[in-house]
Amino acid sequence: MKSRSLFAALAIAALASAGAVLADEHAGHHDAKATAVQGEVLDLACYIGHGGEGAGHAGCAAKCLQGGQPMGLLGKDGAVYVLLADHEDAAPYEKTKEFAGKKVEITGEVGAKNGIKGITVHGVKAL
Repeated sequence: MKSRSLFAALAIAALASAGAVLADEHAGHHDAKATAVQGEVLDLACYIGHGGEGAGHAGCAAKCLQGGQPMGLLGKDGAVYVLLADHEDAAPYEKTKEFAGKKVEITGEVGAKNGIKGITVHGVKAL
């Protein structure tokens, strides 16, 4: 009986420690320095599918983004970034949809994994 109590206490302590570590890692993510990236807001489905970009494609891109297609940013450096909504405040991401096919400056956290670049959108302004 004592061994079960000891085991249960150790299991609870281990779970509490793991939760604290994950909370610290998650909190650190939001403390990352914001970066500004300039470029054109893309509808990634059309951009990848048939090269849709620029002012001539803005109307189509707006419809596609409002319909739920993934959104990206074609940076001035030629890199394409997947735009991501912040879990705590998706409003800047949603506002970015209004700039489909237009030049903007996105501020947010830039990251990359397995060759995919992304920006968690914290702000957007027209250029």
